[in-house]
Amino acid sequence: MKNNAFGKERGWIELICGPMFAGKSEELLRKLKRLDYADVVYKVFKPKIDTRTKNEIASRDGRKMKSLEFDNPYEIFERILELDINPQVIAIDEAQFADESIVSVCEALAELGYIVYVSALDRNFKNEPFMVTGKIACIAEYVEKLTAICTDCGAPGTVTQRIVNDKPSNYDEPVVQIGNYEKYTVKCRHHHKIPGKPTIDEVKKFKTDLKNHLKKKETNT
Repeated sequence: MKNNAFGKERGWIELICGPMFAGKSEELLRKLKRLDYADVVYKVFKPKIDTRTKNEIASRDGRKMKSLEFDNPYEIFERILELDINPQVIAIDEAQFADESIVSVCEALAELGYIVYVSALDRNFKNEPFMVTGKIACIAEYVEKLTAICTDCGAPGTVTQRIVNDKPSNYDEPVVQIGNYEKYTVKCRHHHKIPGKPTIDEVKKFKTDLKNHLKKKETNT
């Protein structure tokens, strides 16, 4: 490795996460492009299941960069060994599509002195965490959480909303469905809807009790 942009104690993980349309890939590409000016060698990877692009990562503002694809995250090790020049930075886009071995891969790379950039969705359309992203967040030195804009009210959009036939997708639909604007939008927590989502009894009871409590309090005022 060249002794240039990074100090002697190299090896850490930087996670960029958030909902769709928040600019995660844009931020990843920005960070990588900056390395070009600092003589830093890097390599970009993404899961093969993401068929929106082939052998490249792309932002919605039109920027693109070549990438290597993998089915099994451990293939990243193999591809690194095949390179003529050992990179200092390993970037992984759309990491939520990988299986949980991607967590071990990221940690091993950081321990071996690589700087690891990871971009990933933090939650699925059900507003439930992607466990892969959550685990990477726990071991990352730096976590940058981005937001989009709710298409209903303009508040911070934090949750990806899947749309089927112009209606919110039902809770029992498969988690992974590759798509873009034709299938997805972004909502705030108050406008995000998931028909059929199970309700926790204690939460449901508290909402009812609180509503009645406030109503009674207002009446007595």
